Amino acid sequence: MSHPPHPTLGEYSYPRLTRSLSAVESWGFGLTAHISWTALVPAIHAALGPQAIFVWIPAVILGMLLNYQVKRLGMHFINVAGGTPNYATKLLQNYPGLARYAAIGYLLNWVSYLSVNTIVLRDLIKVNLEALGISCPDIFLDISFTLLPFIVAFSGTRALSILHLFFVIPAFGLLITFCIQGLGWLAFSPISPGFFPSTWSSLSFVDWAKWFFFVTYATYSCETASSFVADSRNPTQTLRFLDVAAWMMPPIFLGGSWVVMRLATNPNLQDNAFLNLVAASQPFWGKFAGLSVSFLLVAACLLGSATVVSNCPRILYQLALDNHISPVFSVVSRRGVFVPALTLTLVLCLIYLIWGDVAQIVAVGNVGWFVSFMLLHLGLWLRRDRPEVLFPRLSLGILLLEVVVLLVGGFAWGWLNLLIGLFFPIGVLGIDAVIRRVNFAPFHPSWWMRRYRTRPVVIIKDSVILQVSILIFLLCSAVGVGWLFGVKLNKVTSAGGENIFVVLLMSVAFVGVAIACWTTLPQVVAIAEAREAAEHLFTVAQDAILVVDDQGIIRQANPATKSFFGVNSSEMRGNHLNLWLPALVYHPEQWAKRSEQTLVANGKNRTLEVSISDRPHQDFQEYVVILHDITQRKQAEQILRYSEAQLRQEAKQLASQLVQSEKMSSLGQLVAGVAHEINNPVNFIYGNINFANQYIQDLLGLLQLYQQNYPNPVTEIQEETEAIDLNFLIGDLPSLLTSMTVGAERITEIVLSLRNFSRLDEAEMKAVNIHEGIDNTLTILEHRFKAKSNYLAIEVIKEYGELPLVECYAGQLNQVFMNLLANAIDALEEAVENGEWGVEQKALPIPNSLVPTPQIRIHTKLTSENQVIIGISDNGTGIPEKVQKHLFEPFFTTKPIGKGTGLGLSISYQIITQKHGGKLQCISAPGQGTEFVIVIPLNQQGI
Repeated sequence: MSHPPHPTLGEYSYPRLTRSLSAVESWGFGLTAHISWTALVPAIHAALGPQAIFVWIPAVILGMLLNYQVKRLGMHFINVAGGTPNYATKLLQNYPGLARYAAIGYLLNWVSYLSVNTIVLRDLIKVNLEALGISCPDIFLDISFTLLPFIVAFSGTRALSILHLFFVIPAFGLLITFCIQGLGWLAFSPISPGFFPSTWSSLSFVDWAKWFFFVTYATYSCETASSFVADSRNPTQTLRFLDVAAWMMPPIFLGGSWVVMRLATNPNLQDNAFLNLVAASQPFWGKFAGLSVSFLLVAACLLGSATVVSNCPRILYQLALDNHISPVFSVVSRRGVFVPALTLTLVLCLIYLIWGDVAQIVAVGNVGWFVSFMLLHLGLWLRRDRPEVLFPRLSLGILLLEVVVLLVGGFAWGWLNLLIGLFFPIGVLGIDAVIRRVNFAPFHPSWWMRRYRTRPVVIIKDSVILQVSILIFLLCSAVGVGWLFGVKLNKVTSAGGENIFVVLLMSVAFVGVAIACWTTLPQVVAIAEAREAAEHLFTVAQDAILVVDDQGIIRQANPATKSFFGVNSSEMRGNHLNLWLPALVYHPEQWAKRSEQTLVANGKNRTLEVSISDRPHQDFQEYVVILHDITQRKQAEQILRYSEAQLRQEAKQLASQLVQSEKMSSLGQLVAGVAHEINNPVNFIYGNINFANQYIQDLLGLLQLYQQNYPNPVTEIQEETEAIDLNFLIGDLPSLLTSMTVGAERITEIVLSLRNFSRLDEAEMKAVNIHEGIDNTLTILEHRFKAKSNYLAIEVIKEYGELPLVECYAGQLNQVFMNLLANAIDALEEAVENGEWGVEQKALPIPNSLVPTPQIRIHTKLTSENQVIIGISDNGTGIPEKVQKHLFEPFFTTKPIGKGTGLGLSISYQIITQKHGGKLQCISAPGQGTEFVIVIPLNQQGI
């Protein structure tokens, strides 16, 4: 039976990671690997003795370089969760199979870390309880310590991160104290065995590779803080901590190992972590050594487990987002809980736990871990030209070294463990393949989404830090005081008593927080959220909200009141509300539940709608007053009363514009029709003039022949010759025909200009020659440019630029040219009438070049933004500024009645701005002439 494939992530809209963690909380997770050193150092020290330092040194150097590289990758992939393994998948995006393998191998090692911690804690508690005569079944302790961090993790991210931070700070402080104080004691104490050993034994490459393979379990994992970049409120600060984590590695891994190497020299200690660390710290910590070491070991285990349940789900989450594994693992609740990812992590932990062999678990987990870093370095080399790669050639060298270490060191730990470690990630990918294909509801994101939609949104704020800290303090104090009273009352003097106290103290703290996360904290968070939501609404509300007592005295006011009253809310407290709203009587119980009040503030009258609700309490009564500004609504109501007349007036204006537009359209059609009708007879006359001229020349030639052959005509012919003045007729007739030819040609030009001006034979919009349209308009208006008895000739100056064909409504644009040129001619004629250019100036003794003449200047150009500019200017008297403001208004005109309708410029403005998406501007000043500037786009596709 086939099942439908899982939908892609884009088909769902469900919560994603929110940036809820503070930078300090993410730093705490970055210190887990340093503390895990306490569990690793005894094994390598027991096996290699002083030679172990030669394994730690290169491992620390490579670990520090790795931190700097991961920091650079994190800065580049700032929104990627899961840290290093998910950066590796980005680097290996062209090799998705290797990318998935690298991430899963990394994940499995962290999962094994939790199982190892569980087994170590179980053995530690079992030994201490047996010393007190108390027996406890292994299965109970295994399940308890495995489920403990998961219980907290399933309740929410913030509680777990705060709990982790609460214990990691003292644990790390104690560890760094051990390293520094131990080194100082070795260097300066008079009873010190000496800072350096007296002899050094040889170290084979096989042993070196075997234990280098082992210690990278800790030195490569100091970049854990990068896993929390995607949900850190300050991701750059989180990544900067990788520098700190890198420089904490030498004092701990090298300094601490040196202390253990020089002070834990008894061969009977073997690889027991507790005994080795107690032996190393007793010289300078004395009787507190056992208690301090117990705290360190328990902290390493519990904090490591907390890091596992925080880190692993984020790896799976990002892998799902990047479509490397099933999309169900990208589901995160509104509290930031990765339920499917945590469930898979728990299943893998139980598999390791059932396995039970610590040595094998570590060896197998470390194989996938080591290979994942090999693939990371491979990805760095493959992406060596990318800016996020710091040391490409060094990465290649490290990769080659790691290949050798894997083969040599891996076989040294057992070929079977090596094979299991290599194939284990493939098995997990097989589990994912099953999840993708099985039609089981919880394997689909939609099933989780339906569950999350029914739950309220809860965002844990920073106030939870204080609540969890107090809870931890109370629980630890209660256990501590109870234990001390138990010791006093029961006289328990067992040597292991203080050790079990530390285990119980931290375990109870984890259990207490887990209980609180499922009981008290959700209620506390819900109350805090309700309070914050109310405060948020009170703060962001645009209406003024006041809280007054039963006397009308203002007790609280939100920030919006300042915009109403012009007074800060703090200044309003303690004053009566009728100080600003005098119409309100003294006692609030007499106020109407809803009323309209007039507020005079900042010199303006505002109408407010005042709503009042009471809020009874046991011993007093408060009133919530909401003020809503309805001034605009009142003004709108008033405006509506006059809107009908205004609409009628606008409709009348629109009708006039439509009539004028129709007239212009009809005029264009009339012009085109007349031009067509005139064109035929003119062509007939023009075409026959040549023939008539030829016929007349032939007749005149014949007449000359008669005169030559009959020099003495009869009397009647002589009288008729004198009557018609034959000699004048013969001389004037060719001139007459030439004049008729010129007239016919002029009529033809005018007809052609009229046809081009109307543009009725062309498409409504097309690419045309703008200059041709201007020239046609000038041809039609040419009679107005000529000198008359009382007018000077108008000089037309053309300053045409290089223009390509322009997309426009040619006929309408020609109308604009006609209107603007006609207005310019009118302005110049008006200037002549006013005496600016009189005909009598021709008689003045001034050189002709200095006599001012009326001019119309037309210039065009194309801008770099593909805008066509057309300027039409005159040197008339200019237009006053107050008149310019109304030029483009319908029916506005400065011309006498009968000379202008006031629609020419208005329609021209609409043609340019609305039809062509351009601009029409008037630039003028009295006495300096007027220029109208047209700006239209070269192409009209976007209009």
